[in-house]
Amino acid sequence: MLYSEKVMDHFMHPRNVGEMENPSGVGEVGNAKCGDIMRMYLKIDENDIITDVKFKTYGCGTAIASSSMATELIKGKSINDAINLSNKEVAENLDGLPPIKMHCSVLAEEAIKAALYDYQEKTGHKVKGLENYEPPKDDLHDHEHMELD
Repeated sequence: MLYSEKVMDHFMHPRNVGEMENPSGVGEVGNAKCGDIMRMYLKIDENDIITDVKFKTYGCGTAIASSSMATELIKGKSINDAINLSNKEVAENLDGLPPIKMHCSVLAEEAIKAALYDYQEKTGHKVKGLENYEPPKDDLHDHEHMELD
């Protein structure tokens, strides 16, 4: 399987890795088939701007690269821009992903939505685009015993 230079760069040198104290929102998603787990932390200011974003991903190199790229694409952006980020945009900004690895970019999109949903739940501040959103169920991934540390 061939990966672009950008995928390899974001895998070998991921941006915005880590946890965050007192995040505005945290989202965790997983894929039971491949075992990838992605956790996204957002810091959102009073103007609805994502001032900081961190991630921790347990998974393959493509999952790590997708997480890293997604954080780069939403950092400094409004929550409205972040909610509209698609997995296709993540993949395109990585100069493409093999079809068998596109689910990694989907996880990145889902992690952002889950974190924004958490923010909405914590603050009561409605996020446009989450009206029909269903948060991931804990049974979606069978990794509750795994730590991302």
